[in-house]
Amino acid sequence: MGGFARSRSGGSARQGRAIVAGMTGERDADCLFCKIATGEIPGDVVHETESTLAFRDIEPQAPTHILVIPRSHQPNVATLAAKEPETALALLDAVAAVAEQEGLEAGYRVVFNTGAQAHQSVFHVHAHLLGGRTMGWPPG
Repeated sequence: MGGFARSRSGGSARQGRAIVAGMTGERDADCLFCKIATGEIPGDVVHETESTLAFRDIEPQAPTHILVIPRSHQPNVATLAAKEPETALALLDAVAAVAEQEGLEAGYRVVFNTGAQAHQSVFHVHAHLLGGRTMGWPPG
């Protein structure tokens, strides 16, 4: 996995994404999140590693709403776990790192939407990290 990690305080997002050019991994040229991961489309990046990227959601549903994605393209979390288990673990590690960075010690929610019926609108696996307020239950 390597020790590469960047956050807002750790270096520029553009510098971190430059490393992606030398990486191998599946990409989808039409995928919004693949374009954010390569820097083709800007994002408010808060954390990145060799295999993950975290950026603020443009339509936040909580005071803290960050999307954490793998740099490689897989349509959902089940496919990621089956095809790239090491990347799935790196994704969860990134979620934990971002939660700590954002000061969410009091609690946070992680949501993976899988499929259109679950309201997945970008078919590149992504974790919604939500925090900064009390979460209700049931969530749906």
